[in-house]
Amino acid sequence: MAWKEPSAHVRDLIRRCAQVVVNAQPEWLAELDAGVLGANPTIASDPELAAAVSVSNRANMYFWGTANVRDPGAPVPPNTGPEPMNIARELVRRGLNAYVLDAYRVGEGVAWRRLMEIAFELTSDPAELHELLDVCSQSISAFIDATLAFLAAQMELERDELTRGTHAERRETIALILEGAPIPRRRAEDRLGYALTGSHTAAVIWSVNPDRDLARLDRTAEAFGLAAGGARPLSVLASTATRWVWAHGGGTVDTDTLLRSISTMPDVRIAIGPTADGMDGFRRSHFDALSTQQMMARLHSPQQMAMFADIELVALITADADRAAAFVNHVLGAFESASTEMHDTVRTYVVEQCNASRTATRLYTHRNTLLRKLSRADELLPRPLAESSVDVAVALDVLRWRGGQPANLPTIRAR
Repeated sequence: MAWKEPSAHVRDLIRRCAQVVVNAQPEWLAELDAGVLGANPTIASDPELAAAVSVSNRANMYFWGTANVRDPGAPVPPNTGPEPMNIARELVRRGLNAYVLDAYRVGEGVAWRRLMEIAFELTSDPAELHELLDVCSQSISAFIDATLAFLAAQMELERDELTRGTHAERRETIALILEGAPIPRRRAEDRLGYALTGSHTAAVIWSVNPDRDLARLDRTAEAFGLAAGGARPLSVLASTATRWVWAHGGGTVDTDTLLRSISTMPDVRIAIGPTADGMDGFRRSHFDALSTQQMMARLHSPQQMAMFADIELVALITADADRAAAFVNHVLGAFESASTEMHDTVRTYVVEQCNASRTATRLYTHRNTLLRKLSRADELLPRPLAESSVDVAVALDVLRWRGGQPANLPTIRAR
């Protein structure tokens, strides 16, 4: 449709709408993210990709807004900046197709509803509203169409780049192993430069801030290899800000040393799978590490590191976030809002098999002080701790990974 310049007064209204869009309220941006991410669980369950989409949402809104502040009602060119370029790169490196971009249509709908609210606040004249909304509707739709077309073309370029060279061969080999394809072990080892015999511990290492120096992820992968047994790890570029890593070792990861190595990098996260043997163990440990990463992302966990053995039960319980929240509230009642110290006391008491003397020793507190705290906990809990200790411990573990407890507390492990 040929572009027709709107009337001078409507151009002024469009400029005023765009100024509001440029300075969008945080709740608008949150609604936009929720719409786009909710439309595609594949994106929402990947913390790095979800963060990149959130950045892209803001960039697109700002791009359209500033264009209409400069020249209200004029056609807006596609956003070809670094944010959509990053989206194209991340989608291709995950093996995703352009169809996932349809989620942006949901974002278009969210943005359009907000813009209509702004328009009705600026004028109540029917003729002005008709022209204003007609121009903005065409403008937003054309802008999204052009930007998505650019993204699709960029994805083709990225895919062509990714299918050349050693990196592509290693990714292809990893994909075959993870899919259980009948690739000969020695051929896979030659391609990867990594022995697939013995025990393997997998990790997913990523940054929640893709704009930071990502060379730190490679250093963290090396640190993981040392912590897992000292051998040089196999590290594969899963995406710009994510590394899939495997290390040989006897099953014990020096988590204290590993945490110290990333203590100065608060945006770095590590999810670690269990140690397992052979190619089957190579696969299983990786998938468990991915499950751990997804749980950390789902709960927006502040913890920098998690091991599958520590979160297996929590991961199962929190697969449905609403039901998990209801479980925590049902089990803990008023105790849910108790202090971190009280949560720590009760969790440790359960870990020590409800032995007051051992718990007091572990917490460096007097036994009588401990008993008073446990009595207070009983007053707040819907059911006495003696009748609900396992459920209470699990609920407190959910709180810990959701951000309610410090990282060094004992964990109730799945049996």
